[in-house]
Amino acid sequence: MSVASAGLVAVFGSLHYDILVDAPDRPRKGETVTGFGWQPKCGGKGGNQALSAARAGARSAMIGAVGDDDFGRALLANLSRSNVDHRFVRVEPGTRSGMSVAIFDDDGDYGAVIVSGSNLTLGEKNVAAAAGLLAQTSVLLLQNEVPEIANIAAARAAKAHGCCVVLNAAPARPLPAELTGLVDIVITNAIEAEFLAGIPVVDTLEGATEAARQLAIVYPAAIVTAGGDGVAYHDRDGRAFALAAIPVKVVSTHGAGDEFVGAFAAALARGEPTEAAIAAANAAAALLVSTPEADRQTPPQKIQGGVHRPE
Repeated sequence: MSVASAGLVAVFGSLHYDILVDAPDRPRKGETVTGFGWQPKCGGKGGNQALSAARAGARSAMIGAVGDDDFGRALLANLSRSNVDHRFVRVEPGTRSGMSVAIFDDDGDYGAVIVSGSNLTLGEKNVAAAAGLLAQTSVLLLQNEVPEIANIAAARAAKAHGCCVVLNAAPARPLPAELTGLVDIVITNAIEAEFLAGIPVVDTLEGATEAARQLAIVYPAAIVTAGGDGVAYHDRDGRAFALAAIPVKVVSTHGAGDEFVGAFAAALARGEPTEAAIAAANAAAALLVSTPEADRQTPPQKIQGGVHRPE
């Protein structure tokens, strides 16, 4: 890693304006549920991960697209407040910004619907505009909320400069060999791992460990999260380890995966070994799920967790 690129995380991905609804439960088909309240939040997997990387101390930059609307202006302002470089977030005239509605139940779990909007306009023009940034990037983060061809173009441009490409393969969808061949590390949860690996995955630490082993057949390295049980790592060299989840009182799981990914990328970008980077990401996610939404902009504390190696 060169001195010029040390610490720079570039996120190529989605920006959504989220509406968060608190309710006793999520509605079934045809059912209306009376909620307790709602609040807006700037999100999208790409935006969330860019903010997480910045919170974790990395120089963070966002490459994306918003609409020429109030949601787009709010998303840009949020990136600016959060010290994320947004020079390469394009404002698309005549296009609505991406948005989502997430409904949280009494247990802190949620279901969401996203409308991609301007995120679907991302492509090679955005990659070309950010060529200078990508040449200085240590870690490039990708997700599956933008067109596949755009991810391929971004990964190819970053790899040309020796950048580490990390794909958070969410939401799950089939991935072409052209993209998988450019990815250095894939990160999934149990559901996404089951889709990509083509095998049943039990949402436990043991299940995550086996899924990571299967994914490492296709990718140089794989990380599979298992929610409240922990996270597992496996690579093609046969190196494997697992971290148990850090016990916390869960307030909301919203954004936990993105917090993990952004914190992991930040640690990698500052030269941390993979094991230490995953431990830092595990701690960041634990802190997030135990923090109310209204308090999530306060400076993070440190939570420590141990590493457990499979037999």
